Amino acid sequence: MDETDVCVVGGGPAGMVAGLLFARAGARVTVLEKHADFLRDFRGDTVHPGTLRLLDELGLGERFAALPRGILAEMRMRIGDRVVVAADFRRVPGRYPSIAMVPQGDFLDLLAGEAEREPTFTLRRDTEVPGLRHDGDRVPGVHWRGTDGTTGTIAATLVLACDGRDSVVRAEAGLPVRELPAPMDVWQVRVPAGPAGETTDGRVFGRFTRGLAAVTMDRGDYYQTSYLIPKGQDAALRARGLEAFRRDLADLFDWPPERLAGITTCDDVQLLNVRVNRVRRWYRPGLLCLGDAAHAMSPVGGVGVNLAVQDAVAAARILAGPLRRGTLRTPDLARVQRRRNLPMVVAQAQQHGEHQTLLRPALEGTLDGVPLMLRAVDRFPALRGLTARLGGIGVRPEHAPPFARR
Repeated sequence: MDETDVCVVGGGPAGMVAGLLFARAGARVTVLEKHADFLRDFRGDTVHPGTLRLLDELGLGERFAALPRGILAEMRMRIGDRVVVAADFRRVPGRYPSIAMVPQGDFLDLLAGEAEREPTFTLRRDTEVPGLRHDGDRVPGVHWRGTDGTTGTIAATLVLACDGRDSVVRAEAGLPVRELPAPMDVWQVRVPAGPAGETTDGRVFGRFTRGLAAVTMDRGDYYQTSYLIPKGQDAALRARGLEAFRRDLADLFDWPPERLAGITTCDDVQLLNVRVNRVRRWYRPGLLCLGDAAHAMSPVGGVGVNLAVQDAVAAARILAGPLRRGTLRTPDLARVQRRRNLPMVVAQAQQHGEHQTLLRPALEGTLDGVPLMLRAVDRFPALRGLTARLGGIGVRPEHAPPFARR
């Protein structure tokens, strides 16, 4: 049986940040990632000002800035015939008045490379966790299984569940989840980019009309496009055929037919089953959920990655000391949830408001002009700055603990 101080299940943003910070605290850390690499389509690629500031504090700011990336200074959307600015990140205080759009695989490779410089850090790829070890109510480690069929166990003082919205670890721990309503699912597809110099509304732009809604991100040689569909209607809408889907995209973005001809099969269109939920209790003795495993977010605003990172920072700051001293107890895990509950609740409330005032009416065909709140934000620059600060930094932002700074 292998032994470690912290076993992190899942090598996403929460898992890799937690692994890096606990290793910099001197703890033995093992991160288990079920895939061979971090290269997967349609993951959250927006890195917000709060996370950019954190990377600077960790000594990774310059290396992150060297990654290929786009810059988003304003969040724009077209509702009917009117273009509105929903957030102006240039008004966010500090060194980072913008959102960086970086493929998540590049971001995770950076974190993994830095963590592997720490002598107490181990990243095990191609390794999934099918179950937990149990000692009464306590979770003293995990069972693992490699893609080559090998199996084993790891004993750990602390298990961090960072394995996403469909967390196996959370389910195995029996932690109840409260599901919240979401009006939509999302079809995700790549659309080839147009000729050089083609004008867009910005690096990320949305279109909302009666019955249609989509958001697309300019990736240089293609548009990473999220087409919103009413919740649970995937099969019925696919039955209309790809030509109907291509017509909808053409109507929304004025893309010519030849641009959309590259969408040739239903396999080109991936479904994101949108879930918004929160775990009533993030922990049990020996185990703590972070990121989507604790609170799945809507894709609205791209805040999920950044909330997950902030969770990981709070966990390391609060738990590293007791872990080093051998005094880690369940009330310490509860402190992490208390610290991070408010930011999670505020973010989900903001997303619910946008669901109800914009997305649901658009999908139901009842959208009648720009919602009042968005009209106010668009009109008053100070409100654009406020929405950018709430989305880009959030409430109760986290800073790198002293032991992790470089």
